[in-house]
Amino acid sequence: MSEELAADEERLRRWRLALGGAPGAEGTGYSLGGTDAAVDAALGALYDGGGDGGEARQRGAGLGASAPRVARWLGDIRQYFPSTVVQVMQADAIERLNLTRLLLEPEMLDAVEPDVHLVGTLLSLNRVMPDKSKRAARKVVAKVVAELERRIAQPTRTALSGALNRAARINRPRHHDIDWDRTIRANLKHYQAAQRTIVPERLIGYGRRAQAVQRDVVLCVDQSGSMAASVVYSGVFAAVLASMRSLKTSLVVFDTAVVDLTDRLSDPVDVLFGTQLGGGTDINRAIAYGQQLITRPRDTIFVLISDLYEGGVREEMLRRVAAMTAAGVQVIALLALSDEGAPDYDRENAAALAALGVPAFACTPDVFPELMAAAIERRDLRAIMERAAAAQSTGPAGSGRSGGPTNAP
Repeated sequence: MSEELAADEERLRRWRLALGGAPGAEGTGYSLGGTDAAVDAALGALYDGGGDGGEARQRGAGLGASAPRVARWLGDIRQYFPSTVVQVMQADAIERLNLTRLLLEPEMLDAVEPDVHLVGTLLSLNRVMPDKSKRAARKVVAKVVAELERRIAQPTRTALSGALNRAARINRPRHHDIDWDRTIRANLKHYQAAQRTIVPERLIGYGRRAQAVQRDVVLCVDQSGSMAASVVYSGVFAAVLASMRSLKTSLVVFDTAVVDLTDRLSDPVDVLFGTQLGGGTDINRAIAYGQQLITRPRDTIFVLISDLYEGGVREEMLRRVAAMTAAGVQVIALLALSDEGAPDYDRENAAALAALGVPAFACTPDVFPELMAAAIERRDLRAIMERAAAAQSTGPAGSGRSGGPTNAP
């Protein structure tokens, strides 16, 4: 009997959400609360008419012309509905509420403070946005990208340039590149009295010329809807890394398809408009493509930015990661690259990667340069993971969610 009552209640709940209604929920007798009330408000903003007070309303159209309200609503529907439903609602909003006009109006841009989240919203509309709207949206995205570059470009170049200079002296040098003075001084403790000679444990070579490529970096970024902020930061960081001659940087974004945006890295705004937020996730397919870009495994850093929910073949994905690490590739999995804290992620896959020696953790943009510097020098990343966890817990989002490491490498 209890199961029948629960089933009846669930039916009433679904009808209430489908039909809408006044606060008293006449017609069904079912009153919404908590998340259901928020879901109903998101539906009502798009499909309810503008009746006053307790008047009964039919599902119509009534989001209004407030730009901040529109931006909040677009964020809400990504939270409450699956990506396929979000795409339908966004298309309905464009048609019913004339969001094209709003996106072109200066009042909207004036009312909303441009930030990473707004960029994510605009990019999620990319596929349904007319050309005129895209031009207006591009201006907003360009403003946010310029601010992000001011924030992260110089710290990134400084951290990585120092790491590359140091790394140039700790790689295995060829015989004619050995700096014998530094090698002898570094290995005096290995002097063998019986043989009256030094047996060097570590050879130190002359630093490579600055213009030589020392490391290959492959950024493989999940562009599913939940990763919107991470996609924005990844695009900007990729452009900064690509500007450094000592690094060869590739950027790949994926959902169930894979798109190589490496040839757009000279313009981070162009990179972001090359993404398509939403859709499914096939990590295995993306890693398979990334493997094709690796020509120097021991000098390659492969960064997978994803919540690790795999819609492809999980076992094959893990085999590919294992093969890369066995070949000498340094693989890092970031559950997020944003200030928002760790997202909901696949803990089983994160643990499986950790078992392969691949750290899986959420990272803030402020910590990312230090992470890449440590990866270039092949240092232990546990200290970086701890810093990332601390930064996530005290970051701007203030959500209290932990971005801590799943496991140590």
